[in-house]
Amino acid sequence: MQDSTETNRSDFPLRRSVAASALGNATEWFDYGVYAATAGYLTSAFFPGQWGTLGTMLGFAVSFVLRPLGGMVWGPLGDRIGRKAVLATTILLMSVATGAIGILPTHASAGLLAPVLLIVLRVVQGFSTGGEYGGAATYLAECAADRKRGFLGSFLEFGTLAGFVGGSAVVLACQVALGSDAMHAWGWRIPFLLAVPLGLTGWYLRAKLDESPVFTELSEQDDRDTPPGGLREVLTTYRRELLTLIGLVVALNVVNYTLLTYQPTYLRHTLDLGESTTTAMMLIGQLVMMVSLPFFGRLSDRVGRRPLWLVSLTGLTVLAVPMYWLMGRGIVWAVLGFIVLGLLYVPQLSTISSTFPAIFPTHVRYAGFALGYNVSTAAFGGTAPLVNEAVIERTDWSLFPAVYMVAASLIGLVACAFLRETAGTSLHGTEIPESTVEFTSRKAVATNAVQA
Repeated sequence: MQDSTETNRSDFPLRRSVAASALGNATEWFDYGVYAATAGYLTSAFFPGQWGTLGTMLGFAVSFVLRPLGGMVWGPLGDRIGRKAVLATTILLMSVATGAIGILPTHASAGLLAPVLLIVLRVVQGFSTGGEYGGAATYLAECAADRKRGFLGSFLEFGTLAGFVGGSAVVLACQVALGSDAMHAWGWRIPFLLAVPLGLTGWYLRAKLDESPVFTELSEQDDRDTPPGGLREVLTTYRRELLTLIGLVVALNVVNYTLLTYQPTYLRHTLDLGESTTTAMMLIGQLVMMVSLPFFGRLSDRVGRRPLWLVSLTGLTVLAVPMYWLMGRGIVWAVLGFIVLGLLYVPQLSTISSTFPAIFPTHVRYAGFALGYNVSTAAFGGTAPLVNEAVIERTDWSLFPAVYMVAASLIGLVACAFLRETAGTSLHGTEIPESTVEFTSRKAVATNAVQA
């Protein structure tokens, strides 16, 4: 009994680290979930007129413009002063910017000032997010045991979907309780305001964290024994690793922001569904994805990260177009198609925080992750809803989002060829991690991944 008690006590800091990291990610994605689910109301409030939907999608995309700059600032800072301080700061900035959207004046009362203020707050949110995700994933990967990094890291993505689902669920609850007229008039503000207490809770948890043991070990070394860090070192010494990450993130985020963020708008236009129906449909698919995340994370600890990425990218390449065609056949088929694509995407999503931090060594891990992830996300992730909407608006080609996902998945497959396997390897030290763990045969790995 005593041994069990001591084990539970020793596990508590790790559980707290997982919870604090996941809650910050949930805060980030709560904003995106709310923004996606309230897109119709935001169009009426801030972008009235013929091109209103494009204006709303621009408001979403512009939050990604400063993400690379945020990554360039927060990443090297996190490698220099530590992960903990940066993570506590970014979650405060994110929650304040999101909450402030809930008190903005509308176009009817403030004219052009209203959409300008909305854009400014989205930029602040994007700048803070530039350091949030890379830092949370890096911190959690460095705290987790080598053999459980995939499983524990999957809870960061559980936080992603929990935030997104939570945002959509809050909007749905407001829609049901208040009705359409009240939601258009003022009810859309409530979900944004709820980000403030959520962010303060995350800040409190992060303020109580210990620094990651991997960073602590590096910071205690003599400076003469530590290679140089910073963006210049990433760009000159770790180009292969940076380009590999960028290619994988192209695939990851085109699918992510098309499937999770643009989908409500797509379904409303394609099937002419009501707001509440669309939100409920998205919740069903997202909940199925959430419960699958820890399973795939644990599977990656057993069979490796690369096999799961290969199965996911290949499946999306083959099935994206048929599933989008199916979505256009009716509401039941739309739910089925979304769930199939969501489950194909989960092997990527569940292994982000165990795969990406391990691409770089400790002294440039935060900077390399933040730079590569945010540059690729700004170019191909946050713009995905805008690109999809613009092409469909001009061509009426409803299958374009699927073709866009296929193209991105092909880029991901090329990048995957250069990805080193890192499951089970240590993240300590200043060398590039590479696993020496012997996995099962390639055929058995593929079979296990497909069955999963």
